[in-house]
Amino acid sequence: MAMSSVISMSSFVDRDKRVGTRVHYPEEIKWEAIKLKQKGLSNQAIMDQLGIKNVSQIKTWMKWHREGQVHRFSQPVGKQYAYGKCLDGLSEVDELRRKNKQLEMQLEILKKYLLQEIN
Repeated sequence: MAMSSVISMSSFVDRDKRVGTRVHYPEEIKWEAIKLKQKGLSNQAIMDQLGIKNVSQIKTWMKWHREGQVHRFSQPVGKQYAYGKCLDGLSEVDELRRKNKQLEMQLEILKKYLLQEIN
């Protein structure tokens, strides 16, 4: 992998978004970790390359990916158990807008990775 296509956690971490000892990892980092894991890199190598603090993050993201729960990549820190469960009060239009935004974000991320693979 060329160095120019490597995503670094340092370019994404927002120091103001830290909650206690938790760090918010952007979707780009999560997708990059999945991609690197599928290429056969070890968890430690992925942690070192992307600046991920704990191996359980990678394991959790891989589990979500395997189970088709990639919508969870965009959920807020600490809201894993409740994310999307309180949406009953949303109108159909609001729910469709929320889903559309989520899909647009996923598409943008996938486009970036495809462009990196081509170059």
